Amino acid sequence: MLQSMIIQAPAKVNYRLDVVGRRPNGYHDLRMIMQRVNLCDEVTLRLVAQPGIRVTCGQHDVPEGEGNIAWKAARALLELSGSDQGVEIEIVKQIPVAAGLGGGSSDCAAVLLGLNELLRLGLSLERLMEIGVTLGADVPFFVFGQTALAEGIGELLTPLAKVPTAWVVLVNPNLPVSTAWVYQNLQLTQRDQLAKLPNSFENVAELCDILGNDLESVTIPAFPVIDEIKRSLVGLGASGALMSGSGPTVFGLFEDEATARKAAADLQQHHNWFLAVAETC
Repeated sequence: MLQSMIIQAPAKVNYRLDVVGRRPNGYHDLRMIMQRVNLCDEVTLRLVAQPGIRVTCGQHDVPEGEGNIAWKAARALLELSGSDQGVEIEIVKQIPVAAGLGGGSSDCAAVLLGLNELLRLGLSLERLMEIGVTLGADVPFFVFGQTALAEGIGELLTPLAKVPTAWVVLVNPNLPVSTAWVYQNLQLTQRDQLAKLPNSFENVAELCDILGNDLESVTIPAFPVIDEIKRSLVGLGASGALMSGSGPTVFGLFEDEATARKAAADLQQHHNWFLAVAETC
């Protein structure tokens, strides 16, 4: 019986993030186009005889106990399994923390998917997504595993018919931004009708036509460097640039790898920012 597993947990970017409304419970209704990229955390799962859940990460800003949603994911599946085994979770971070890239949610989804197999639970993706949304709004997307239109708080997912592969330069100015703070300071704009989004994109230029993120209205005034990064990426050949999620990471979309790597190298020479070149997946 399989006792351990190593899973790659990808980051995500938002090609589109519309805040549609606010719910009485404080959550917001969203409309997003979400895309995975192959900048990945590595999540190792091990079933052990000693009961309990242990998370190790070795990064000071990542909790290692019950405060980590990967821990909560393990507890949820252990309770469903009725097993008296324990779980060890080791996370090697490559995705910056509190960066708008969904790293914690992706790690959580990796635990759900991996333990479903290790514990032989046989849960459907739909059931894992139902569990995931109780842990974090982005978790269902990572369980879903496809480029998607996400609605509700992020749990209503529709796959897109066609999306081109693109190269992405991710730039984080090393400023942690609280998602809760961003949403608390967001002024909702009244819209009679949201712009209709296509379900299919032929090329990167068409993707760039729909780029938009309502949360930039909060984050950019507080952190003007985000707008500076966007302009820099476009100046270095990106077809478009946008803040991902609640920020502060900015991504530039490139049609080819060479231009993307040249842009990243240029920025690396002049700034002490986190930089990564990735491909959509």
